[in-house]
Amino acid sequence: MCTNFGLKDGVFIRIMKVEDYDKVKNFMGDNFYNGEPLCASSGVDCQTPFEQLFKDYHIWLIEQETCLIALDANDEESIVGVVLAGPSVETHLEEERVRAEEMAQGPLRDIYTFLTDIECKANLFKHYGISELLYSQITNVDAAWRGKGLGTRLAAALSEVGRSKGYSVMSATCTSFYSARQKMAMGMECIYAEAYADHKDANGEVILKPSAPHTHIRVLGIKI
Repeated sequence: MCTNFGLKDGVFIRIMKVEDYDKVKNFMGDNFYNGEPLCASSGVDCQTPFEQLFKDYHIWLIEQETCLIALDANDEESIVGVVLAGPSVETHLEEERVRAEEMAQGPLRDIYTFLTDIECKANLFKHYGISELLYSQITNVDAAWRGKGLGTRLAAALSEVGRSKGYSVMSATCTSFYSARQKMAMGMECIYAEAYADHKDANGEVILKPSAPHTHIRVLGIKI
């Protein structure tokens, strides 16, 4: 399997290693949680609880050699983009739903239960008739490097990783208008979409209110 995806436009992409984790966590703290639409609009600190919740899972993903790191070619200690991705099977849907329901009441639980519910509704395993797929959980690019095609390069590299490991489908759940647009432009199809305005509590109040243009969540897939 290729572990080095070359140098282009001053950025070098390679497979992420476990020893990268602390730097990746810090990078996401500076670039992901303050920009991801649901976290950014939640009104609470999402970073600390989500890091605690997902630390072991993210390290496990890295160990699968399915995560990517993009580095500034002029300073290879400087991360400019990451992808956290790994294998997913249908039983994970129910496991994640149960985990979400066990969380304490509050904005973080609202976000996580919403995400798991959407992925259950999409059920890409049934849609594609498969038992396992490569799930791209997080793609994050440094704000200074956005709009330069880096997200597309990372997605293409992940697709290459997936093919080399025998996956036939790659998926992503996009909470951001921009990430969905970028992935759909490279050929991913929207299997399921739902407007945030349609997700309401028992009193009819909208629960999640990200700012425009982030009006929908989309579950995407592509045969690789």
